[in-house]
Amino acid sequence: MSGLRVSDFDFHLPPELIAQQPPAVRGASRMLVLNRATGSLQDSHFSQLGDLLHPGDLLVLNDSRVIPARLYARRTLLRDHEKPTGRIEVMLTEPAGENLWHTLVRPGRKVAIGERLVFPAPDGEILLEAEVLERGQFGERLLRFAPAADFFAILDRIGHMPLPPYIRRDDALEDRERYQTVFSHDKGSVAAPTAGLHFTSEILDSLAAKGVEITKLTLHVGLGTFSPLRVDRLQDVRLHRERYTISPSAANSINSAARSARRIVAVGTTVVRTLEHCALEAQGRELEPHSGETDIFISPGFRFQLVSALLTNFHLPQSSLLMLVSAFAGRESVLAAYRHAVEQKYRFFSYGDCMFIC
Repeated sequence: MSGLRVSDFDFHLPPELIAQQPPAVRGASRMLVLNRATGSLQDSHFSQLGDLLHPGDLLVLNDSRVIPARLYARRTLLRDHEKPTGRIEVMLTEPAGENLWHTLVRPGRKVAIGERLVFPAPDGEILLEAEVLERGQFGERLLRFAPAADFFAILDRIGHMPLPPYIRRDDALEDRERYQTVFSHDKGSVAAPTAGLHFTSEILDSLAAKGVEITKLTLHVGLGTFSPLRVDRLQDVRLHRERYTISPSAANSINSAARSARRIVAVGTTVVRTLEHCALEAQGRELEPHSGETDIFISPGFRFQLVSALLTNFHLPQSSLLMLVSAFAGRESVLAAYRHAVEQKYRFFSYGDCMFIC
């Protein structure tokens, strides 16, 4: 990592290659296969993933469920000289305690500590209220919500799916299903673990029938997904912490695969970060079932202990996720693969195509 800069992970991406909609059929995406030993590339389709997996492989999924985390509020306390503003966008990013949430507020310039925000339903009924407790940089606020009988049920009613900013449209009804993996379970993410979006129940069943073992862990995707890296050197990168859980069954499957030197195939960078964080914490011992937080930053020079293959989407230029993939497969090989993907007009980012790196 010594000497590498964020700018060393840049690439040219024509805006028209950024997927604005999911594929018409889930699982119909293209897939670029990268051999990390040789750097060779093969154009393929996600439907052929089973041809690249072997009996005994352990496929690890992230079962975090995306919450409708984008809300719209009104300010209730205005200073004498101020005019009423339009609606305030409030993005829930991470719970911080009972009724407390870290958020991103936009426009945030005038939303001060002590102000109260109200969150109306389409018919005008106020369903949530919150007070601003703390103010951070880049629109960050800590909000304390008034107690609600079923907070997540209210989110389901008035919240919007938190599509990333490069999807330049409002969320639609179909996003409630398509910006969610078919195996999502534990509520808590404010962005989808997008490599998992390609799977259908039928594809998972066919992999299991082939002898591929499948297990799930949970990492709730948080603020880091929305935050650009604001430093020049990789050694200065610091990521936000994200919550994870390794269940007893997942720990057993991962430990068994590691003991028998079977391939551990991570579905997405969230799974990589969780597994490799836990391996570092274990210090050579087997993983224990537990919950915790990680701010691990994986970049070139990192020594992987558990993950031996990776399914991942294409990531933003100069992003920590592109650096993670480069650590796994080599920066030059990954950037060459991205240039190939651009030339072949693959679809990029959350609703786009995928890569299999083995």
